[in-house]
Parts: sequence; structure tokens; C-alpha cells
Amino acid sequence: METKNWLLLTYKVPAEPAKKRVALWRRLKGMGAVYLQNGVCLLPRTDDHARRLKMVENEISEMAGESVLLETVALDQAQENKVIARFKADRDEEYVEFLGKCKDFEAEIAKETEANHFTYAELEENDVDLKKLQSWLEKIRKLDFYGANLADEAEQRLKHCEALLDSYAQRVFDAHDENQ
Repeated sequence: METKNWLLLTYKVPAEPAKKRVALWRRLKGMGAVYLQNGVCLLPRTDDHARRLKMVENEISEMAGESVLLETVALDQAQENKVIARFKADRDEEYVEFLGKCKDFEAEIAKETEANHFTYAELEENDVDLKKLQSWLEKIRKLDFYGANLADEAEQRLKHCEALLDSYAQRVFDAHDENQ
């Protein structure tokens, strides 16, 4: 198996203002970083991640903090598997949340169908909600570096939501057909 290289960022920033510390944590999590412990995180080694982490390193300096950015590999296959499992677990948490929102979307379509509420306004609202789901899944996919377990289920669930909205849209169009 090919050895995976990671970028390891260790940092220490002042406790106050907490707002800056939290913003830094959010930024790193938003890049898909896995935290091994407070102030120690990993990302797969890519040129994009290296560039972005160098910018984070600069931010940490501006916050009067300290950081070290290293390229590293796991000591053995078992350690590498542990790290990959952490990345997958983080993404699966996001997929679980996404799947919950898909369930909400499906329930909303079912409710409107049950009530025979086939309006353009409702269709537009549901279309906006579906676009949010599509965008959200795309963001999760971009951070799913190692193929999390729930990735396929999330993809299929989104397709189901898209099909539901298509079916609902057809019912709206039928209900408003001027030729009837």
C-alpha cells in the first residue's frame, strides 16, 4: 500500500480573545483537518493544504501564537489506519447530519402531497431547500479524503430527494395546467 503523507500543524494561541481561537479552529475544521488533540491537527499532504496551512501559520503569528508545520507519515500501517479512520469518522458525522436533513426534506414533500398543497410558492421553497442539500453534500464530498462509510448512502439519499422534488413539481404543473 502506498504511504500517505500528512501535514501536521501544532499550535498554541492565547486564550483571549476566545473569538479568534474559535475562528481558527473552525477554519481548520472547515478544511477537513482532524484534531489529534488540542492544538494538533492533520490534513492530507496536498499543495493546496500546504498553501492554506502556511496562511493559517501566519494568522497564528498575528495572534501572538506559536506554530510548527511538518510533513509526516505514520510509523506503520496500523497507525496510518487509525488516522484514516479518524478522517472517515469525522466525515460520517457530517453525513449523518446531512441524512437527517434529507429525511426532513422528504417529510416536507410528503406533508405537502398529503395536503394536496401543490403551489408554485411551495415548489420554489422546496427547490431552494434541495439546492441547499446539494451544496452541502458537495462541501462534505470535498472534505471526504478517504471515502467515508456513509458517502454512498448520502449520494443515494440526495438522488431520492431530487426525484421526489421532480415528482412534486410535476404534480404542481398538473394542478395548474391551464388546458384543463
